[in-house]
Amino acid sequence: MLAVLVVVLFMSLVSVSIVNVALPSIQASLGATSSELQWVLSGYALTFGVGLVSAGRAGDIFGRGPLFIAGVALFTVSSIVAGFSPDPLSLNIARAFQGIGSGLLSPQAVGMIQHYFRGAERARAFGFFGAAVGVSVAVGPLIGGLLIQAAGAEQGWRWTFFVNVPVGIIGIILAFLWIPKPLVNRHRDDAEFLPAASRDLDPIGAVLLGLAVLAVLLPFVEAESHGLVWISLPVGVGILLTWLWWERRYKRLGRSPMVDLAIFRTRSFANGSLLITLYFMGVTSVWVLVALYMQDGLGHSALESGLVGLPSSVLSIFAALWGGRNVVRYGRKVVIGGMYSAILGLVLSIGVVWLHSAGLASEWWLLLSLSFVGIAQGSVISPNQALTLAEVPLQYAGSSGGIMQTGQRIGTSVGIAVITALAFGVLGASNWSVAFNVGFVAIIVIVTLALAVAYADLRNRAKGVR
Repeated sequence: MLAVLVVVLFMSLVSVSIVNVALPSIQASLGATSSELQWVLSGYALTFGVGLVSAGRAGDIFGRGPLFIAGVALFTVSSIVAGFSPDPLSLNIARAFQGIGSGLLSPQAVGMIQHYFRGAERARAFGFFGAAVGVSVAVGPLIGGLLIQAAGAEQGWRWTFFVNVPVGIIGIILAFLWIPKPLVNRHRDDAEFLPAASRDLDPIGAVLLGLAVLAVLLPFVEAESHGLVWISLPVGVGILLTWLWWERRYKRLGRSPMVDLAIFRTRSFANGSLLITLYFMGVTSVWVLVALYMQDGLGHSALESGLVGLPSSVLSIFAALWGGRNVVRYGRKVVIGGMYSAILGLVLSIGVVWLHSAGLASEWWLLLSLSFVGIAQGSVISPNQALTLAEVPLQYAGSSGGIMQTGQRIGTSVGIAVITALAFGVLGASNWSVAFNVGFVAIIVIVTLALAVAYADLRNRAKGVR
């Protein structure tokens, strides 16, 4: 079961970054405008993020296995449609449905690990989960570069979608064989953890939260957004406040809200969710800046740009597995050590780029400096997942996992928008070396904020506050 969850999750997360290097190929093949190209990325990000919490809550109520399989099936079918798309509009519609499929399956994976694993086994399972997340961020551009080089620049982009199809089909078959199906086997029903009165999907709460996430994300994922688009940001904050009011009222009426806000009183959950949101806000932008620096700044190919992240990807696997085995023993210290590794890697990368601009070093030293970021990916993501969800009741495993993943999606979108805008602003008055280094300094600041949250949580744990 864990193998199915991890492989399918890896497939869905690679689709976030694999398309980055395929955009020139898509433009050449379909004649897409810059706005249409942006929505190839934005449509997936929006639909992925909007439904995570409500999908997690639905899994808590109706059973996670069937919804996981439905999500994989939708993702696989939409990958086929995307690969055969004759025009940009068809491609963007298919990408939106890909995002819905990912948003449906991802919280079920978290919920099932929370449900079927306990103690040290759960931490090790989240270790594999974190390895998939960490590797997917860095290895997506490499896979995309290889596929485009093998299939050609004109049609190679289609294989960045077709590659999902065999993985999805095998995943569906093995999911039917290995994942408990609650709606069929009532004695293994995930929903049996919920009292009958708690089996309430809270549709108004689901709609309000989905609209709030959509409104908050929209101006950040739309790179060429004009002034009017930014109006959606305060609108989103207003809808979010309405959602909070509704969830409290719904609970006072004796109903079961989509998210029981009482879980935020659990310090480990609240701190861990904030920590990972900040971490993704910073570190996810690393690979965007690296790709821009290597390709636009130094003229390297997409494949060469992807290769820079290969050692980082390999080390993130080992770090995630080590973190999963040792997080029960060392607790939040594993996460703190990982963030120090990220800061070290960022500082060393700034040094490499500065030395290269002065003609004193090769840019390929980034292979080494970024390896410390890979160690951080494995040491932060999966151990934090295990620590954050450790105190959460099983009946909210899916929705709480959805909250964490929504924070990751918002952090990623906001971070990429702000940091790349900062880098391009500097680029207008300087060169790519300076823009890269300014962007990395901004990332260091954000990771330092996440580190402060980690230390606050460590102090709470030392005082026995959970």
